[in-house]
Formats: sequence, C-alpha cells, structure tokens
Amino acid sequence: MSTVQKTTREFTTHSADETIALGRELAEMLSPPKLVLLRGDLGAGKTTLVKGIAAAFHAAQEEDVTSPTFTLIHEYRGPAATLYHIDLYRVDTPRQLETLGLDDLIAENGILLIEWGEKFKRFERDKDVEIVLDRLDENERKITVGIFRH
Repeated sequence: MSTVQKTTREFTTHSADETIALGRELAEMLSPPKLVLLRGDLGAGKTTLVKGIAAAFHAAQEEDVTSPTFTLIHEYRGPAATLYHIDLYRVDTPRQLETLGLDDLIAENGILLIEWGEKFKRFERDKDVEIVLDRLDENERKITVGIFRH
C-alpha cells in the first residue's frame, strides 16, 4: 500500500487582484502533468485564481479566462503547458463524467484545473494538488494549498 505525503501552505488574499497574483505565484508549483482540484463555494474565487495561473503560463490573458460553468471545459494553450479549466458543478453521474473524455486530456504537458471535482472519488484519489478557497468576507479569502506526493 502506497503512502501519500501532503504539504500544506495557507494564504490570505484581500481582493480579486491579490487572488489573481497568488494564482500567478502558485503556477510555479504546477509543472505539468498535474491534476488540481479547486474547492470552494460558488463565488469563492476559483475562476479568479485560474486567471492568474493561466496568465503565468502565458496560456491566456486574465480577462479571457471565464468560468466554464455551461461549457464545462475551457482550454488554454501556453508554450509550456495546456490548461484545462473544468467545472463539474452540473455533472452529476459517473456516466455524464465519462462523456467529457477527461482521461484524454491527461497529457505530458497538461494541467487539469477541476472545480467541483470532489463530487467524484477518482479525483480525490488521483489529485496532485488541492486548492481550497474559503470566503471570509466580501473580498477576503483564505486559500489553502495542499500538494500531494503519491
């Protein structure tokens, strides 16, 4: 039985701009391939954090990163990595999940940034990084980053 080691870091941001800046910093920890779970309530800032990550990878401009709530997957291609921003909020069954073909996206230069992935056990088991965003007030967020070594 393999053991999983977890390293945790905690951050507090006080504005959307600070959350984007943190995303830029966190990108350094996300060399591909990575499966990243983004956890937090609606409006917690998951997409705001992805704006910074995508910008740091030169995969998209911050203003071009939007929530994939209805499209389910947004792809951002950068020179060093392809980011897949995935929102599983509206996906309820393993069968629906299967139709998305996420296994096909796991590639050497791929980073999967999955919102609401905790709904499916396989992502809990396979995650490399988990980022939890807790809304403290209108602008303040506590962001906990867990890095897993399998």
